[in-house]
Amino acid sequence: MDAARRTIRLPSGPVSYLEWLPEGPGSASVVVLLHGGGLDSAELSWGATGGALAAAGHRVLAPDSPGYGHSPAAPWPATHDNLVRFVGAFTTAMGLERYALGGLSMGGGMTIGHTFASPERVLGAMLIGTFGIMDQQRQGTMRHPWHLLSWAMTHTGLMGVTMRAYAKRGDALRSSLRGLIRNEANLTPALMQAIGDEAARGSGLRAFDQWQRDQIRFGRLRTNYLPRLGSFPRPALVINGELDTGVPVALARQAAARMPEGRFLEVPDAGHWTQRDVPEVVVPAMLAFLDELAGRDEG
Repeated sequence: MDAARRTIRLPSGPVSYLEWLPEGPGSASVVVLLHGGGLDSAELSWGATGGALAAAGHRVLAPDSPGYGHSPAAPWPATHDNLVRFVGAFTTAMGLERYALGGLSMGGGMTIGHTFASPERVLGAMLIGTFGIMDQQRQGTMRHPWHLLSWAMTHTGLMGVTMRAYAKRGDALRSSLRGLIRNEANLTPALMQAIGDEAARGSGLRAFDQWQRDQIRFGRLRTNYLPRLGSFPRPALVINGELDTGVPVALARQAAARMPEGRFLEVPDAGHWTQRDVPEVVVPAMLAFLDELAGRDEG
């Protein structure tokens, strides 16, 4: 099922978004999906997922965050707190009162933040390889030196230079994507072209550089919701790839266990872009969770 690309104007400027409409009358629910950072966008994160959710009867909305995809940069820096406020502004401008919310990586952190801020509006949260559940960039014995290296590279500008250099080299880009999508068959020519188009636009990498400068503090990450998840106010489905090198599966499992209504799905042999890597596992899990939310809301 193809998406329609539309634009809505927020106080911060125009925002481009994808919309998939259910084929039949009515809708089981509204689902808002948030993409990750770096070389990402609504199309890249959710282009292969939105249609499947709409085919099951859901109205699906996936915005390009400011600076990503087809959305121009906002007048404010793309920090985590500003992006959480962006979710509230987008859902309000769309006239949404109750909706399920899902996010990948950076979008997962935005999902957590918005759910804490507006629990009365969110039916439930779907978190895939989510940001916001750890103190440092890596875990294990090398976590401290690795984080300090990331901090130094980010705040000297070397991180952004390196990412832009990789984005311009097709062989290096494809190699780096193997950490996101382990199933080589899903690195299709169409997906590689879409990633190349996003790299050519370049604005997403600039927005991500702002986000990294905000989040990667000396010795720690600025945002870690893990200590607060015991009071997470809505049901949550936490999905993590077994081979995700960015978000350790053990931490994702711990995050789900702390949530009063959290449940966890580990996807074997999957990387960070789990919904792209193993859609045959992830999409049915999302649909089952959305069905459960719809039943609770009706009750």
